[in-house]
Amino acid sequence: MSVWIAIGVTAVGCYAVKLLGLLVPEGALERPLVRRLAALLPVALLAALTAQQTFADGQDLVLDARAAGVAAAAVALLLRAPFLLVVAAAVVVTAGVRAMGG
Repeated sequence: MSVWIAIGVTAVGCYAVKLLGLLVPEGALERPLVRRLAALLPVALLAALTAQQTFADGQDLVLDARAAGVAAAAVALLLRAPFLLVVAAAVVVTAGVRAMGG
């Protein structure tokens, strides 16, 4: 039964967050600082998630095939490659490093 309680609490929490977002006055959202933060926040969260998933294993810092894949993707981005090519480069390099025993 505790699973259903967790689901219910999560549903109510999600609804409350949505409702809170609708209750914010429109004038507060038009401020330049709020607009800039709203534009930058998703990028920062995605970068943090990528870094955590790539370089962390529990409480340990690791450098393995995932780090090589991210480095390959960064190089492809610097060379202004299309998105699918960036993803393909990361996949190929990660698989290659893992195949070599990394």
